[in-house]
Amino acid sequence: MAGGKKTWYFPDGYLPEKSRDGKMEAHEALMLLNTGREEVEAKIDIYFENRDPLRNITVRIAPERIRTLRLDHPEDLNGTVLPVLTQYSLRVRASHNIVAQFGRLDTTQENMAYYTGAGYCE
Repeated sequence: MAGGKKTWYFPDGYLPEKSRDGKMEAHEALMLLNTGREEVEAKIDIYFENRDPLRNITVRIAPERIRTLRLDHPEDLNGTVLPVLTQYSLRVRASHNIVAQFGRLDTTQENMAYYTGAGYCE
């Protein structure tokens, strides 16, 4: 694959609190796109301000597929639980080039907001 990179960084993680009932659930997600013809193994490291990082959370992305990880669902992160309302940053290291994107749905106010965060890649 000509596009994509092997290492991605997302510095602005902060899981919103699930404070409202409704059809849309507050969350953050990490989308990993593999347009190549080989399976990709990605390792996710999570960094915090006041505690040691969580390292080498391994996920696989099938060839020519997208893998969306809900960061509030421990089963998507091999059992890793991210604390709510705690600043964190992500590093994604992939065995082959991928494209990665980070998104947040905030439903803590009447006018909910969904936005994506641009990542840095190398």
